[in-house]
Amino acid sequence: MSENSITRRDFIKGTACAGLAATVGLPLELSLAEEPAFKTRVVLARDSGVLSADGNINSEIITDMLDKAVATLCGEDDPDKAWNKFVSPEDIVGIKSNVWDYLPTPSEVEQVIKNRVMDVGVVESNIAIDDRGALGNKTFKKATALINVRPLKTHHWAGIGGCIKNYIMFVPKPDEYHGNSCADLGALWKLPHIKGKTRLNILVMLTPLFHGIGPHHFDREYLWDYKGIVVGTDPVAVDSIGLQILEAKRLEDFGEYRPMTPPAHHVRFADTRHGIGTSDPEKIELIKLGWQDGALI
Repeated sequence: MSENSITRRDFIKGTACAGLAATVGLPLELSLAEEPAFKTRVVLARDSGVLSADGNINSEIITDMLDKAVATLCGEDDPDKAWNKFVSPEDIVGIKSNVWDYLPTPSEVEQVIKNRVMDVGVVESNIAIDDRGALGNKTFKKATALINVRPLKTHHWAGIGGCIKNYIMFVPKPDEYHGNSCADLGALWKLPHIKGKTRLNILVMLTPLFHGIGPHHFDREYLWDYKGIVVGTDPVAVDSIGLQILEAKRLEDFGEYRPMTPPAHHVRFADTRHGIGTSDPEKIELIKLGWQDGALI
């Protein structure tokens, strides 16, 4: 196991992490000596300078963070070659964003992704950025490749709003997936117009929201400048890492373990029930790039 990989001992250390182990379905009795044969790679990139004092995003730094994360994800030194491994000039690309008023996908991040897709050779007319209109968007209907990007936050119905949940707008009646704390969000990823198309999942953690109360909760008190992004091809693994970080922040802020209410068990079920990815932290290779202070993982 590499220095950058999260170990099981690190994961279950402390009350909060033990609670999270139950959330994502990790069996606590598993021997520390057991190692899975294959691990899903996820990259966490952070930079202390990405946000200015007034909260503006430095476009050069966020571009560098994304380039390094994508290159590391596929084992390339050259970001240009790395992006070419995920998108080809012939692709029609839908960038699935998120427009929640209080914490939308930053336009700077959207633009970096669009620029990189165009650098690969995809013409601008074959690229669309959308959220609530994605289901009816003409470009998305023809899309051969999807890039999934949204900020991480706690969520009143699903526990967390992450990469898995970001595809709920690909169905005409999203509320049909709200049952049992959105337990079956993973089923979205097996729908014919989505299955197999997602090339990258980017969880924006520049200023994540780690707590809230009510259907559309938002309180700036529970935002913090984490200044990071989590990138991977597996939406479940990406969300699992994001969930661990939120749980650690909640422990740090509240001084005690407080479980998500409701539980974010859709992350575990996306793996164990729907088989669309890996939720078990022991099976995830986490590579951390850049600024390490306050990483919480």
